[in-house]
Amino acid sequence: MKKVRLGSSELFVSQICLGCMGFGDPGQGMHKWTLDYEQSKAIIQYALDNGINFFDTAMSYQGGTSEIYLGRALKELAKREEVVIATKFTPRTVEQIQMGISAEEHINTCLMNSLDRLGTETIDLYIMHMWDPNTPIEESLRILHATVLSGKVKAIGISNCFAWQLAKANEIAKAKGYTPFTSVQGHHNLVFREEEREMRPYCLAHDVAMTPYSALESGRLSKRPEEKSQRLDQDTFAMGKYDATKEQDQLIIERVMDLADQKSVSMTEVALAWLLTKVTSPVVGATKTSHLDGALKATQLSLSRAECDYLEELYTPHPLVGVMAQNR
Repeated sequence: MKKVRLGSSELFVSQICLGCMGFGDPGQGMHKWTLDYEQSKAIIQYALDNGINFFDTAMSYQGGTSEIYLGRALKELAKREEVVIATKFTPRTVEQIQMGISAEEHINTCLMNSLDRLGTETIDLYIMHMWDPNTPIEESLRILHATVLSGKVKAIGISNCFAWQLAKANEIAKAKGYTPFTSVQGHHNLVFREEEREMRPYCLAHDVAMTPYSALESGRLSKRPEEKSQRLDQDTFAMGKYDATKEQDQLIIERVMDLADQKSVSMTEVALAWLLTKVTSPVVGATKTSHLDGALKATQLSLSRAECDYLEELYTPHPLVGVMAQNR
């Protein structure tokens, strides 16, 4: 698989990033449909065998067991220098702030815990999981810059922020000589395209990589009406985010189905081939090795401008959902 530079960093990543939210102990987090270690390892092996070197997890995924599974599997299956590991930390809670825990103590504790769970000495891409309204961004950047200088982190990214927030952060980093955010992980797919208004133009102009999550809208862009999955049935978090717009989204999903039929390919291939015209490396989750096949083939599928226009034509503005709905 083709490797691409991750923004302005020195990291080169596969065009598909394997999202690891589906890996981890089902009893340790918000999801009940996640995979055990051996199942997770099989998918990671399949990804490696097919040229994927970019893996995304987070300290919050299944109580940290996603990080444990990923780190253990990569240690067994790959050379550390051949893979790019991204993980994410969450901001301090109100309770932690009230307890007097500083931002520096919190970030460093999160980092050391993630390093331990992943079983590695360095995290390639350390991502702020969401904009932190309780910590000045200059302070967060200073702390993250120190982690880069220490060698524990190679590059930093941010998730769930507005374009103006990213621009503000990177201008401060530039002025202070701090490490800038080299990537942004936002919600972006055919039925949720708000990132194209301001975020994408900013990223193109300033060499920031876009590595969106929910690339297939939690499976909705990959399945026909009669197709079901455990995640579609059990992911109440996703249902809460996406059900409000399912009627307008269905019109676009039907166009994905139509174009897939015309080209004799899967819906996954069409949806991801379109997204790859917009971003650096979408984060794609998988709970079966077969789920990765469409993503792998999407990197080889070329869509014409007319075909992209056909997919995009019916889009209407969407309200922000999930974490971004709370970004103030």
